[in-house]
Amino acid sequence: MENLKFSIIIPVYNEQEVIVNVLTNLKQYCNENFSNQYEIIAIDDGSTDQTADILKNLDGIKVISHPYNKGYGASVKSGVSASTFDWILVFDSDGQHRQQDIKALAEASENFDMVVGARQGYQGPLIRQPGKKILHAIAEYLVERNIPDLNSGLRLIKKKFFLKYAHLLPDGFSWTTTITLAFFKEGLNVNYVPIEINKRQGGKSQVKPSDALKLFMLILRIIMLFSPLRIFLQASGFLFIFSLIFGLIDIIDLNVTDITIVLWVSTILIFFFGLLADQIASIRREIK
Repeated sequence: MENLKFSIIIPVYNEQEVIVNVLTNLKQYCNENFSNQYEIIAIDDGSTDQTADILKNLDGIKVISHPYNKGYGASVKSGVSASTFDWILVFDSDGQHRQQDIKALAEASENFDMVVGARQGYQGPLIRQPGKKILHAIAEYLVERNIPDLNSGLRLIKKKFFLKYAHLLPDGFSWTTTITLAFFKEGLNVNYVPIEINKRQGGKSQVKPSDALKLFMLILRIIMLFSPLRIFLQASGFLFIFSLIFGLIDIIDLNVTDITIVLWVSTILIFFFGLLADQIASIRREIK
């Protein structure tokens, strides 16, 4: 841990009530525990309150300003682009994360490419939990691994691997899900450290009813990006079984029906479409 140097990336959007306390406490903790091994980069993501003015008046903080709200993932990418060190630590601006957990992540980073804070107990607003559970179950199925926390925002990541997969990361909150699956899918080493989080102290949740559609599209995107064959093979297998059943019935009746033909053709098309999708997904994960 003595040689670990990291850039702390803090996306900020309308957090005027708490941002001073969050950054002041964070800076004090890092000064006491990491000396000159860190830097803090705050990204004002087009805040409409007094957040931007407050950030400008804080010493020892590198500030990046977006002209308008681009999203959580876009802010993280802006911060990483401006970072100096080989590791990046993403830290929330709303007071949910605890400074003392940074040392736990740093101590657990040896021989790993990403260390994630696995939340225990309170895990955020209840309205988000059903969708998160569905997404979590699908993600574990796709990568065939147990994932203690898919969406945690507190994570320490090797910068070179973040940049390698940055072109895959969406600009919204789902960048955490995407980078987790990318690391597992590509065989990188991921460690999890138990943490506790506080209830949100500032701002307000951005979750809206329309996010249900976004969640559905995110699930489809993740499937097509990381393991399309896991889905298409299952679909093709089910159709194959029905094709056999209807085919046997047609043999008994000495009559080939249209539905049997459709089932056999669909089985073949979906199987080969899955193979093609898997190859395209593999290429897209590598192309920058």
